Amino acid sequence: MQDPLFIHGVGLGVVIIAIVKVLVVFAVLLVAVMLMIWLERKVISDMQNRIGPNRAGPFGLLQSLADGIKLFFKEDLMPDRADRIVFKLAPYLTLVPAFLVFTVVPLGGVVTIAHHRVELQVADPPIGILFLLAFSSISVYGAMLAGWSSGSKYPLLGSVRASAQMISYEAAMGLSVVAVVLQTHTLSTRGIVLAQAPHFWDWGVFRTGIVPFLIFWVAATAELNRPPFDLVEGEQELVGGFNTEYSSIRFALFYLAEFMNMITMSAVMVTLFFGGPDGPGFPFLRWLWPILWFAGKTFVFLYVYVWIRAALPRLRYDHLMDLGWKRLIPISLGWLLVIAGVIISPAWGFGILGGCVVAAVVLYQALKVARRRREIEAGAAGLGRAARVAAEVQLRQLAGPHEGGAS
Repeated sequence: MQDPLFIHGVGLGVVIIAIVKVLVVFAVLLVAVMLMIWLERKVISDMQNRIGPNRAGPFGLLQSLADGIKLFFKEDLMPDRADRIVFKLAPYLTLVPAFLVFTVVPLGGVVTIAHHRVELQVADPPIGILFLLAFSSISVYGAMLAGWSSGSKYPLLGSVRASAQMISYEAAMGLSVVAVVLQTHTLSTRGIVLAQAPHFWDWGVFRTGIVPFLIFWVAATAELNRPPFDLVEGEQELVGGFNTEYSSIRFALFYLAEFMNMITMSAVMVTLFFGGPDGPGFPFLRWLWPILWFAGKTFVFLYVYVWIRAALPRLRYDHLMDLGWKRLIPISLGWLLVIAGVIISPAWGFGILGGCVVAAVVLYQALKVARRRREIEAGAAGLGRAARVAAEVQLRQLAGPHEGGAS
């Protein structure tokens, strides 16, 4: 599907409209980040029976702007052992991808500006989903290079944690996106929205069976380093993680990128699973209602992110990695096979689902026995001879009658 703005060629008016779209979306994102920071402070303060920001501007709305101005004028520190070029480049490798991913998200319908039909979307490439996945992964480089270039071991440990966490959840998130692509038969984000347009039961969350949406949500939360997956901040080291050595505007860029990524991923979830700007409209101001629907759906996800931060404790790191590698990836891969089978034939789909359930039960039982074996061996390691003999008996019982008889 070609962008209607470029159907009749590229002229001066088309170039001006494209530039204006970029500037408007960037300005809207910056304002949205400021409001999101204020919203998070206010909502968490209400949940904790506090007041929150209330001095700068009405209801404290200008507090985020005041903090940004303060960070802009603070001293910009440079560690002696830092790699200067990479140290300065790393914040932009986290901020720029967040904006570029948002450029392929449809924000509304199609309007007419100066006799040009314009999609309320910065760009609609035919491979928009691949573009989205590629640039959402680049932020890993920003975190890793920030910790490495600081010349300190504590930021390096934080960057290694961040990189391992992002990579472990990237595969599950990609598989959940593939499920949507299988159902909509297009890689264009606008095409995906149009495929969900007729009725709300055609939304991706229902057509894919809810599971891919839940996996995408969990994986996106982990990739964003949002609670309860915010293990980049190393409390055991009493530092902030990969951005420990940063100050002034460079620290503000990391902070800005975190909230911009949260807004971007919420918008992506709305696009893939909840129809994007689709929703009932009214005869007046037809162009406005899709924008309002999109903003409302995105706001729901943003509020839930804040709610989760206030309600859930932080996961342990090994539990975080187990969730990504041992659970989300197998579940997303199995569900993708089920969806592909249902597209071919419902009988194939149910057959694959039954096979996946049987395989999951067998795998769970095998892991349970292995875990119990390790616990018995670890417990017997520090005990006397009688306890070790009893542990050996338990191990034979776990191994089964055949292995026990052979031994």
